[in-house]
Amino acid sequence: MDIPAEFTITTAEQSQNIDADTTGKFGIDSFTLMEIAGSSAAKNIRRQVEPGDRGIFLCGKGNNGGDAQVVARYLAQLGIEITLVFISGTDDLSPDAEKNFNLLQSIEDQNSAVHLNFTNWSDFDQAVRPDFIIDGMLGTGLDSNLRGNYTDAVNWANQQPCPIFAMDIPTGLHADSGKIMGNAIKADQTFAFGTRKQGFYLGDGYEYVGEVVFCELPFPNHFIQRYSSHLIDENWVSPYQSKPARHKYEAGVVHIIAGSEGLTGAAMMAAKSAWAQGVGAVILICPRGALQIFENNLPQIIKKPVGQRDENYFKYDHLQEVSRIISQKKGPVLIGPGLGRKESTVEFVNNLLAETRRSFIIDADALWAISQQAEWEKPEESEWILTPHPGELSRLFDVDINNDLQRLNEVKTQAHRKDITLLSKGYPVILGTPDKHIYLSGYDTRKFSRAGFGDVLAGKTAAFTALGCPPAESCIRALIDGNKKAVAALKNNAAPLEPFDLI
Repeated sequence: MDIPAEFTITTAEQSQNIDADTTGKFGIDSFTLMEIAGSSAAKNIRRQVEPGDRGIFLCGKGNNGGDAQVVARYLAQLGIEITLVFISGTDDLSPDAEKNFNLLQSIEDQNSAVHLNFTNWSDFDQAVRPDFIIDGMLGTGLDSNLRGNYTDAVNWANQQPCPIFAMDIPTGLHADSGKIMGNAIKADQTFAFGTRKQGFYLGDGYEYVGEVVFCELPFPNHFIQRYSSHLIDENWVSPYQSKPARHKYEAGVVHIIAGSEGLTGAAMMAAKSAWAQGVGAVILICPRGALQIFENNLPQIIKKPVGQRDENYFKYDHLQEVSRIISQKKGPVLIGPGLGRKESTVEFVNNLLAETRRSFIIDADALWAISQQAEWEKPEESEWILTPHPGELSRLFDVDINNDLQRLNEVKTQAHRKDITLLSKGYPVILGTPDKHIYLSGYDTRKFSRAGFGDVLAGKTAAFTALGCPPAESCIRALIDGNKKAVAALKNNAAPLEPFDLI
């Protein structure tokens, strides 16, 4: 998939490396980059403010403060009343921030219509009520808790009833983890310069960045493309184009091994979800004892029962029969929804996965089955997509996962080590691939934290796999399709959101 640069996600170090290489190897100096970044932010902000408005610019000594000064220079010439508050004074500004400080003073001297106020935090009148605030205090290099005047400035800004615009990242938000470093600006908009920062989408980032507005910088593509984390976004995923088929089995077949006594709903949601994506056939393999429930509720789904009439869950004894059924038609196998956790079912699942060379989407109780083994490996000829929530992820790899950054690193490591695609459900969704690519959701996934949504997602993923999409693309298309349907349902006042809203 060809992903535009604006959806690249970087850590603080990666972002700094791109800056340094653009300056040192490509010849675009840092002052020019600052000018482009600041002017782009100013262009967006000017649409949201009016001449005569009062803007408070909170500036640090580094380049983040320099970005804010560029914005101040542009807005001041539009009749905006500008007050620049230097949190720790104007001594020892970074070279580029110093240049912009001098430019600001120069335009005030040469244009009588421009009025700029320069002050330090200690002299700033906190009773002032601004129409908007620009956060240019600290950037992506922050690695310790805020202290002193910076803490006070953040507290003051967050208490003001006006929009806050953050330059590159809200002050106090860790650029890699999304952790709040003691305190942080709660921005209404964050202007992401050149790349999106990883911390926007991890930890508390989503709650603090507000709307992320991407501002393109003249970074050469090859400096950006060496980094392999991206935002999942429908704007770079082209609509799926189905191919004409001569018969149903040529239009994509999904096998679903699912269901047991008391857990038939999960199997039905997965089957309906897969069918809704337009595949030619969905074949539900189920215990014979549960067949009547599926016959009554899934008329469009092909049912293949196994075992005896009184058997309501999968057993090791069913292994040969199930293997025979899935060998008859090509197509991925979704295994897990509503299987239950009986010992014989666990044995059945693990033997089927070990002995069958196939494309598997492994979900729910099938993940539980895998985790009951001391060691597990994917057969080389198979292609596996695993869809664990955080608890299942911890069990699968026998690790304690305490934060999103740790979860991201675990997904990246294990997807590569195990040669699998890992769709880690949660807030956010983290998708890892065997070649160490990472994809993050940029929307609020908490609306999916109810029973049944995982089954629907697994069904969609299996369907896109059956339609010919590679594993990561199948997951991404399933996530985007589900979110689009959720947004539409919520607009129609469907509250609370139901799993069937996504089908």
